[in-house]
Amino acid sequence: MASTVFDSALFRDMFGTAEMRAVFSDEALVRRYLETEAALARAQARVGVIPKDAAAAIDAASRAIRIDYDRLRRETENVGYPILPLVHQLSAAAGAAGRFVHWGATTQDIMDTANVLQIRAALDIVGRDLTELGRILADLALKHRDTPMAGRTHFQQALPVTFGYKAAVWLSSIDRHLERLEQARPRILLGEFSGAAGTLASIGDGGLEMQRLFCEELGLGQPAITWHVARDGIAEAVTLLGLVTGTLGKIATDVMIMSATEFGEVSEPFVPGRGASSTMPQKRNPISSELMLAAAKAVRQHVATMLDGMIHDFERATGPWHLEWVSLPESFLLTASALANANFMLAGLAVHERRMRENLELTHGLIVAEAVMMAAAPKLGRQHAHDVVYDACRTAIEEERRLADILATIPEIVEALGGVDAIRHHCDPANYLGLSGQMVDRILARRSAGGPAD
Repeated sequence: MASTVFDSALFRDMFGTAEMRAVFSDEALVRRYLETEAALARAQARVGVIPKDAAAAIDAASRAIRIDYDRLRRETENVGYPILPLVHQLSAAAGAAGRFVHWGATTQDIMDTANVLQIRAALDIVGRDLTELGRILADLALKHRDTPMAGRTHFQQALPVTFGYKAAVWLSSIDRHLERLEQARPRILLGEFSGAAGTLASIGDGGLEMQRLFCEELGLGQPAITWHVARDGIAEAVTLLGLVTGTLGKIATDVMIMSATEFGEVSEPFVPGRGASSTMPQKRNPISSELMLAAAKAVRQHVATMLDGMIHDFERATGPWHLEWVSLPESFLLTASALANANFMLAGLAVHERRMRENLELTHGLIVAEAVMMAAAPKLGRQHAHDVVYDACRTAIEEERRLADILATIPEIVEALGGVDAIRHHCDPANYLGLSGQMVDRILARRSAGGPAD
């Protein structure tokens, strides 16, 4: 019976995806162990350390073996690690060649390399989903390039922006994450074959060439030196996921608040029953955003755990390494869930342009007070213009009148702006969007050119 959300039949697809679970399943992990042992045998045969027919037999056995998982579990609990118990089964399956299995390796060599193979497959999924999310956000940014809405600071209306600008800001982070992912791969995707204390003493001369061929067999980079206790590469993988889910959490927060009844500016895609309340028929809760935010918060904790786990003692850790066994798969599962929810939610996001415009009018023009001030500043001076408009804003608030109507009664403002019609022009939020559109264009142009969104 399941005991966590990651293997629960009820919750597992809310906190992960079937595709990512397959990468980190027990069966997949054992296959990676076997793949690593077989690659080691092939590399050793290439340099003449073990017979070629032995390597072929080990390779064949690694593919055909039927693992006794009950035995593997029992022995793993006893030993504390799964590799020695697995080597027993693989050696038996390889027959006479079994005496060459795991030649010169240590448990952590096999486990680390297998984890890196998992990470490579998992990063491919993350990269694919980030790419799709970038496409969705680019479409939103282009479509709503000129859709005005209230920009907000400290939860209060500040200045007008466009929804396309907001989507482009989200997009810029996604593009940087894609760039980070590609830059991180060479640092993360390194094989590990170094022996008991990391010195390859069990191999001696030719050990580094054997290591190179081992990594080559698996399509991994060869490390410059042993990384048994230098865990920055693995920690970087999870930290990258923390950055990705941090951005998704920010997007989710914006969408959830904008979905609130009092805002009503966007809605998550409608699916019958999704986000429904058991007692309030009118409810349509932003469930995808909620799951994205939960994932971001959970991955953040795993980032802290992985950073703590970097502090290993001497040449083999007593405990910190085990933290990775918890945080690595869970972080990837949570990230996969967050990305899946983001792609679903944003691809079908309902954007309520009329409500955005109505919200711009809530302050009766106060949101563009800066526009009036800056337009009057060349003739009145910036500080005096600020003081005059400030007083007008106070009057508009106290008397619940439109700012443009108040300003039209102030001769020096009328003169500075060039008439009442000019005042009304400057008090239209759609006329004070700054360079929102051009910024959207810059992000989209850089994407088209394949450049970074800095």
